[in-house]
Amino acid sequence: MTDEKLIRGIGRWDLTAVVINSIIGAGIFGLPSRVYAAIGTYSLFAFVACAIVVGLIVMCYAEVASRFTSTGGPYLYAREAFGPAVAFEVGWLYWVVRVATFAANCNLFVTYLGFLWAPASDPAIRIAVIFAIVAVLSIVNIAGVRHSAVMTNFFTVGKLLPLLLFASVGLFFIHRENFIFGAVPQYSSFSSAVLLLIYAFVGFEVAVIPAGEAKDPKRDFPFALIVGLGVVALIYIVVQIVSIGTLPTLATSERPLADAASIFLGPIGAAFIALGALVSILGNLNVSVIGSSRVMYAMGLNRELPQLLARTHSRFHTPHISILLNAIVILTLTIFSSFLSALAIATITRLMIYTTTCLALPVFRRHENVYPAQFRLPLGTFAAFASLILLVWLLTNVDFTKEGLPILIAAGVGILLFVVSRRRVLHS
Repeated sequence: MTDEKLIRGIGRWDLTAVVINSIIGAGIFGLPSRVYAAIGTYSLFAFVACAIVVGLIVMCYAEVASRFTSTGGPYLYAREAFGPAVAFEVGWLYWVVRVATFAANCNLFVTYLGFLWAPASDPAIRIAVIFAIVAVLSIVNIAGVRHSAVMTNFFTVGKLLPLLLFASVGLFFIHRENFIFGAVPQYSSFSSAVLLLIYAFVGFEVAVIPAGEAKDPKRDFPFALIVGLGVVALIYIVVQIVSIGTLPTLATSERPLADAASIFLGPIGAAFIALGALVSILGNLNVSVIGSSRVMYAMGLNRELPQLLARTHSRFHTPHISILLNAIVILTLTIFSSFLSALAIATITRLMIYTTTCLALPVFRRHENVYPAQFRLPLGTFAAFASLILLVWLLTNVDFTKEGLPILIAAGVGILLFVVSRRRVLHS
């Protein structure tokens, strides 16, 4: 089966907006204070280190993605490079990550909304808000890929405006004496800070998943990934500079950007930043729906999940069954969970998935005649193995006794589902 029934309606700048939307979620609105509390002004170097680490991984994705035009992203790459068993685990774990992240961020949206509208904290209203968010995002995604792209573009502008205002105005209110570089932080503290910040940089891989709906994926993916990450990294670093330079109580702030903005923009500015956080989270939720539903669709195409999930709407040409099933799961999980759902687990699982794409780069280079690349990364094999070393470095800072069990359980469920799906295919 192929995904030729899908409409190729996502352009280069639409994909760039997806990259920005998928990376910038709620993290940047809260992490500046947490990382500053851990390593002080050296947090600036942690942001730079994070940008370099993720930049190498993104470059690997840029080359690998330039070889494909079908839906699936990391799942598809793993399938072509390492076979269906590895691919199923990648697709399954990635879907679990996306669904869990949606649930956590959707609950965070309701929490932020409570600051601006107190009734949002009421249990009944909370459920109504969650239902409305899931319903609207799912309907828009079913109605057509162009509608989803337009919504993504709107959210991108909506989340960038407050951050750009915060950064550009805040630079004029910086107190240089706030930048104190004391004792160099310990290795463990710095590496833990980088791992914490990784959460604010991940998510870019969502953009490469709907390749079957992109106008020119081989050319546009490398551009969107590199430009999108560059924009995000620059904004993040400037935001951290402004946060350190304007907010003396940064280490203890729960809403650092809003608190800092209240100093140089007043109460209205703080409210504008809080509103920007809401828009940012909504944009992140929208691309989560795109990513999670398209992974289900791709796995349905390959008969590793029920083929029903690979059906497309006769009018809108979107994978409506996958989107609807995805909506039911995320609605249920969001209502019965909280933001305290282990986001660290989602980040760790993503890092594990990233390793498969980085490993796929040298594999595809050995089969260049089968998988020709539109974008070829200079010293690509070196970059792939450098990325793997950095990923292993990050994973060595993880407490697997606490966070590894849920990942192992999810992986175990994936193995069982794969065995069942293979037996079903063999006997059909």
